[in-house]
Amino acid sequence: MKKLGFGLMRLPITEAGNPTSINQKLVNKMVDYYLDKGFTYFDTGYPYHQGMSEVAARKAIVERHPRESFTITDKMPTFFVTKSEDYQRFFDEQLERCGVTYFDYYLLHTLGVKNYADTLKYNGFEFMKKLKEEGKAKHIGFSYHDKAELLDRILTEHPEMEYVQLQINYIDWDNESIESRKCYEVATKHKKSVIVMEPVKGGALANVAEGADKLFKTYNPDQSTTSWAVRFAASLENVFMVLSGMSDYEQVVDNLSYMQDIVPLNDEEREIIKKATAIINSSIAIPCTTCQYCVDGCPKKIPIPKYFSLYNNQKQFGIVPAHMNYYMNLTQDSGKASDCINCKQCEQHCPQHIDIVEELKEVSRVFDV
Repeated sequence: MKKLGFGLMRLPITEAGNPTSINQKLVNKMVDYYLDKGFTYFDTGYPYHQGMSEVAARKAIVERHPRESFTITDKMPTFFVTKSEDYQRFFDEQLERCGVTYFDYYLLHTLGVKNYADTLKYNGFEFMKKLKEEGKAKHIGFSYHDKAELLDRILTEHPEMEYVQLQINYIDWDNESIESRKCYEVATKHKKSVIVMEPVKGGALANVAEGADKLFKTYNPDQSTTSWAVRFAASLENVFMVLSGMSDYEQVVDNLSYMQDIVPLNDEEREIIKKATAIINSSIAIPCTTCQYCVDGCPKKIPIPKYFSLYNNQKQFGIVPAHMNYYMNLTQDSGKASDCINCKQCEQHCPQHIDIVEELKEVSRVFDV
């Protein structure tokens, strides 16, 4: 199996701001090209595109290609489970949405301190083992957003889990909050294969600071900035699959151009990435990946990722009047940054461990004038 997976989290849409308006025709074209080049791994999730990613997967992949020509991965939304019976209900719904009778890979979605405790409470691991025994999930594992110490505990207590999906990219590799390197090393110690998510950090590493981009282009002018991030993850020995959330046809073509016959990073390229990391870290104010996990359930309906994106652009490019216009337009139907009531529900769901409440105060200081 080729090492690049097609992430169905950031599909092209036809209406700005409406994640359910998936451009199905374009998705079909992207899927066909991906499969035609010999790639087979698709990854979706229950909340992606507000539930429509799984439907798009059915329409683009399942209904148009032989079942043996692809593998499909889905995830149990642990954050929505409130009783043991929910597992079967969600799983049956996912089978229907995707139009399949089994999943090749199936994950417990976003385990961390709280979701792990809830999964134990509601017998989620027993449900996963049952799925595998029945052939409804060929391989079982979990995605993870927390500290390496807890990951070690989970893998010790649940050796039946076959693989772990981790956030790994060159910016987060040595980040003390995200602990990408440490989590990778724990998974490797337990002899569990790793699937990489967010190798381009939600697209942030596709358009990096000018100094970092110059380093990349000087070394290889024909290689895209994105390719450095994806190859960094793919070059790790214990990585089984690298997911890329592709949102247009050009991204598919570019990704496949260097992942068709992947060439691991050499020592000189690794040194370039280290230098680029230092430059990029000095230019990003808030390391938000726009995953949207923080938005669901916000009592004030604050579009947190959109505000963080505006703030980052303001900090990186200076005073741009259009940023204020965007902000004011957003506040017409959403809460302002200053409306935050400090409930910190958003912070419990943030994979990047951002101090969202404090950052919103800074956003408010800049835009609520």
